[in-house]
Amino acid sequence: MKLWGGRFEKATDHSVDDFHSSISFDQRLAEQDILGSIAHATMLGEQNIIPKADADQITSALALMLEEARAGKLTFSVDAEDIHMNMETILTERIGEAGKRLHTGRSRNDQVALDVRIYAKTAIEDAKNNLRALIDALLSIAKDNLVTVMPGYTHLQKAQPITLAHHMMAWIEMLLRDIERLNGAYERADSMPLGSGALAGTTYPLNRDRVRELLGFAKITNNSLDGVADRDFLLEYLSAASISMMHLSRFCEEVILWASAEFQFIELDDGFSTGSSIMPQKKNPDVAELIRGKTGRVYGDLMALLTAMKGLPLAYNKDMQEDKEAFFDAHDNWMKCLTTFTGMMKTARFRAEKMARSAEGGFTNATDAADYLVKKGLPFREAHEVVGKLVLHCIKENKALLDLTLAELKEFSPLFAEDVYEAISILTCVKERNIPGGPAPEAVKAAIANAEEHLARL
Repeated sequence: MKLWGGRFEKATDHSVDDFHSSISFDQRLAEQDILGSIAHATMLGEQNIIPKADADQITSALALMLEEARAGKLTFSVDAEDIHMNMETILTERIGEAGKRLHTGRSRNDQVALDVRIYAKTAIEDAKNNLRALIDALLSIAKDNLVTVMPGYTHLQKAQPITLAHHMMAWIEMLLRDIERLNGAYERADSMPLGSGALAGTTYPLNRDRVRELLGFAKITNNSLDGVADRDFLLEYLSAASISMMHLSRFCEEVILWASAEFQFIELDDGFSTGSSIMPQKKNPDVAELIRGKTGRVYGDLMALLTAMKGLPLAYNKDMQEDKEAFFDAHDNWMKCLTTFTGMMKTARFRAEKMARSAEGGFTNATDAADYLVKKGLPFREAHEVVGKLVLHCIKENKALLDLTLAELKEFSPLFAEDVYEAISILTCVKERNIPGGPAPEAVKAAIANAEEHLARL
């Protein structure tokens, strides 16, 4: 007999039992469910809503169940539908009549809202810690490569010279924003919904603030309807995960390109690469490719929950059972991707000589040649045209700008002088961009310090 079966004359169909049950995935909330029940029972006893002796018996039994749950020793039943009914069934089997008092003043609606909020808070902290680990790894690369010159790209075409440190700092800025988004999601998750009941609260004199205190929440939810119907905090988590996975995917795309024979900017460690079953020479960036692929899966989890929630009237609807699989799947995949990507980057070897040689090609110093002429008094638009003609000349002659003699340069503008060679050297092009946010070593040092301070505050 179901715990809710009093109103029914007929048992649910076996196919419905299997379809309706969520224990296959929400058993993951066992620890959170027990913690919530301990706090609820403690409060019920303190408020004399149930006998203090019963409350003590319940909390003692739940404490033992918590140890068993953490050790993976609890067995659950599909017939009991979900983690909440399973826990109540186990409790009642163990302590009898007192166990039936646990559910006084609460509903599975506010119970599940509580469980997922507790889990979400932990998941957010896990994500932040993994993001911090990746940022630390990238900061280390940046510190070691302040003068490692490489080409910067737009449209995947060589544009201007930068440094590997500057490039790493761009990714760090994105990852810092990922943590900021998680902090916002945590703030919204940090509201205690128990006491909302099914949707309209309860007539029992619950001390909601006491439960909040016992569970370590910052505040209680303000509206009983919203308390059970809100899944915004999960959507925010999934959104933050999706944006962060997009960042990882973009980064992976660069790693894949850089590891190719055409670029040769990076050598991935053997431990983070795979081979081919037929081609003996292959060393494939499968880790980066798989992270890029899993990004779509996390996007799908976000879209699944957005779609499930989009047409729901207040308050709780069974559709909301779909929140957990999407949430768990996104969290698991994001965490695996973050930890694996961090390991890949920490063990990768960057080929500074290849990067520098590449930066010297593709006319990445053309803008600096134009700026040189501007500093000599030529309007920028005219300088742009002069250097454009110079580049075309070099392409036809298969030369770089620095290969041209001063006499050749003067054919395009008399303003060119001997100092042009130093002005448009690749390292000078980088060092002269010494403004906040720029690639000059001093600017990047300041950016690294700012990032470390920012990270410490998050």
